[in-house]
Amino acid sequence: MKFKIKQATLFLAGIAAVGVLIIAALHFRRIILFQDYLNTLTSNAQDGDIICRLGDRTWSLYFKGLSKRDKRFSHLGIIHRKDEAVMVINAEGRAWAGKDYVNEVTLQEFITPARMIGLYRLDNADGTMIVEEALKTMGRPFDWDFDLNNADKLYCTELLYVVLKETVPEIELETVHTFRRDIVPLEAVSNSTQFREVLFFD
Repeated sequence: MKFKIKQATLFLAGIAAVGVLIIAALHFRRIILFQDYLNTLTSNAQDGDIICRLGDRTWSLYFKGLSKRDKRFSHLGIIHRKDEAVMVINAEGRAWAGKDYVNEVTLQEFITPARMIGLYRLDNADGTMIVEEALKTMGRPFDWDFDLNNADKLYCTELLYVVLKETVPEIELETVHTFRRDIVPLEAVSNSTQFREVLFFD
């Protein structure tokens, strides 16, 4: 009996060890892939590029659902190259974290929660002008009213909407009508012929 218990214990310990090794290998692979994505984005991203991501937060599902055709993304930001660093200007709605306003984060911080990433470019636009206009919105609170007619508060795609109105007015972002509001979905970028997809990671 003792021999069988010992055998069973060794067998279970072996399964547990294999499980730990598999989890560690998957985690290590994710770290390698993340670093590859970060390096590739850092090398290719230009001022004024639009970076989209699919997140895993509650609001991510809502914004993803607004798109009718391309549901790969739930949040976006504007690339700002600052010396050697690559930053992302974005309007975040994380009130619980005290981050419900337009701010600037590192590229690494922006893509950390991402399950998919896309980089998009307006080839005939001046990326420097886009960044300069985006920087003027820093600190504006998140637009919980989702009102495109008021630029004093901004949600993620509304930030891009307001910036492009000032810098590339000929670009018109698609909107969807929901809850008696016109809201800019993520596919206004990712599914638009006006933007070129530079990179995509899933």
